[in-house]
Amino acid sequence: MKVAIFSTKIYDRHFLDAANQEAGANHELVYFETRLAAQTASLAEGFPAVCAFVNDDLGSETLKILANQGVRLIVLRCTGFNNVDLETAAHLNIKVLRVIAYSPYSVAEHAVGLILLLNRKLYRAYNRVRDDNFALDGLLGFDLRGRTVGIVGTGKIGLIFAQIMQGFGCHLLGYDAYPNDKFTGIGDANYVELTELLAKSDIISLHCPLLPETTNLINETTIAQMKRGVMLINTSRGKLIDTKAVIEGIKSGQIGYLGIDVYEEEEKLFFKDLSNTVIQDDTFQLLQSFSNVVITAHQAFFTENALNDISRTTIANLTDFEQGKPLKNEVSLAK
Repeated sequence: MKVAIFSTKIYDRHFLDAANQEAGANHELVYFETRLAAQTASLAEGFPAVCAFVNDDLGSETLKILANQGVRLIVLRCTGFNNVDLETAAHLNIKVLRVIAYSPYSVAEHAVGLILLLNRKLYRAYNRVRDDNFALDGLLGFDLRGRTVGIVGTGKIGLIFAQIMQGFGCHLLGYDAYPNDKFTGIGDANYVELTELLAKSDIISLHCPLLPETTNLINETTIAQMKRGVMLINTSRGKLIDTKAVIEGIKSGQIGYLGIDVYEEEEKLFFKDLSNTVIQDDTFQLLQSFSNVVITAHQAFFTENALNDISRTTIANLTDFEQGKPLKNEVSLAK
């Protein structure tokens, strides 16, 4: 099958080509560095399938252009599908497949890395030593042991994150619309209402999908319910957080630390080298200016294990569609 693959980097090509060869699939993979949107959808003319990434725009306008060009399949090399207008896709008879799961350790471990960076000021300590400054003033941290960690979303990633934090000796509180029995089997972990989790947690880590009910889950109201000086971590979806409300929380001291791997307007920034440009996003620039904020550019998934999983599933999804097999990873309106 001939596939137009958008938003690609060198590493995408390496892992997808390897997975294609490993499976003996012989799909014709054509790579485009550009992001898929209505303005670039014409590049997919003549392709029955397109492969898109997390920040590609698969809204109604883009889908209609793709359908008019003969596209019948969209394969997402990511888990989230909030960037796809599923109703329009169904109306146009375009199938949408995704990567149901990849190494959950990649994201869970990255979240822990952000906690350690923020707590022990490792980013500041590194820069100081590089400048031959060996003073410890301003680098004071705290023991994780005995601290309360609130985990919003206890699926595969949230569960592994909980296991790691239990290993540090933390107390665990969970909130999830669909409780997981495995979570309450970890140490003293237990589920509570969101308001209680916010009020009691020293560290809050978000591991939930972006849905209408979770959009701006962290907002002015929920921030006011948090313990003063809380550490907030987000490795899930940028729009779980109202960034402007978080900035006000940082300025007031209500939020003591912020570690994020995602940002609500990241499609304009992430996965690009903008070092020689002036970034026009004033909110992001302000966020970067705080000394108690650490931002990584949506790299939590970025391990060999995860990229192998994503590529193999993507190739398998293409093959299932081409051969008329059941589409086990299909995304539908019901999901």
